[in-house]
Amino acid sequence: MTAITIVFDLDGTLLDTAPDLIDSLNHTIEAGGLAPVGYEDITHLVGQGAKVMIERAYSLRGVAISQDLLPVLLDRFIAHYGANMPGKTQPFPGLIEALDRLELAGYTLAVCTNKIEKLARPLLEKLGLSDRFSVITGGDTFPVRKPDPRHIEETVMLAGGDPRRAIMIGDSINDILAANNGGIPSIAVSFGYTDIPVEELGADRVIDSFDALTPALVETLLEGR
Repeated sequence: MTAITIVFDLDGTLLDTAPDLIDSLNHTIEAGGLAPVGYEDITHLVGQGAKVMIERAYSLRGVAISQDLLPVLLDRFIAHYGANMPGKTQPFPGLIEALDRLELAGYTLAVCTNKIEKLARPLLEKLGLSDRFSVITGGDTFPVRKPDPRHIEETVMLAGGDPRRAIMIGDSINDILAANNGGIPSIAVSFGYTDIPVEELGADRVIDSFDALTPALVETLLEGR
């Protein structure tokens, strides 16, 4: 039988990346003369990759951004973020122990993030976590990205798994919508960056810490489908 695949989002799920995202975003929008954003804005900014984060920051400041300027700012963001990683980014508490439990149960682990792959992969490498995942896919790995369910499905298949035996774990509406649209059971974490109350995301389960992520929970969710 095909192994169960556990798919994780990155920002706000596996890793607390907010301090470094904010630092790089403020470095980027400073070039356009915008006032810096704060941590309190993070839930309105993240979830669709750096390009959308920059666009949302401009919108937050009530400033129109030209499509000619956007690629320049995106390059500025990528250069700053890449040069400073891992920065202050850390795994959320209990993550390593949860990964150990899931691996011991024989599950395949994967990452499916809207962060571009050339930022997601080295970030996990620098934190010593990349070897824990069979596959790491980003927002530019496939022609689609979350909330399109094919982003998760293609990630699972790339990892050698079957989407019918997969679980998605995330913190935002894009993660849960992608899972629900693909008929994949989902777990939402309450400690992420969602700007929608986590209970309203439509996940099959909500967990408040990685201590609750157990093989028993995974098996229960899969049995319910």
